[in-house]
Order: sequence, then C-alpha cells, then structure tokens
Amino acid sequence: MNDNCKPSHTLTFDDAVDIWLRHWNGEFQNRIAASLDVNPGRVNEVLKERKFIGSREMALKRRAA
Repeated sequence: MNDNCKPSHTLTFDDAVDIWLRHWNGEFQNRIAASLDVNPGRVNEVLKERKFIGSREMALKRRAA
C-alpha cells in the first residue's frame, strides 16, 4: 500500500538550518526536499529567506563551531 494520501512533512526551524548546511555542502534542492518529504518550493522558500528568518545565521554559527 502506498502512502500518497499521507500529508508531507511540515518544515521546522531546525530543518531550515539543516537545509542551509546541506545546500552549502553542494546538495541539490530537489534531493534535500525529497529526503525531508516536502515540495522543492519549501526548500527554496528557506534559501530565499522567505521562511524561517534567522535560520541562515544559525546555520553559519553551527558551521563555524
């Protein structure tokens, strides 16, 4: 039985920080989206800083640590 009727994952702030780190490591947006079970547009919203403002700065801090 497939789970096509199951709703996709809702991104969290921590997911957004992870998206930045993975993006900086060269991972494609569609691959990040697939692994998080979200539409690629949700990943793009994070990277365009339309959602989860401050996640980029948090990712920079985590990357530097």
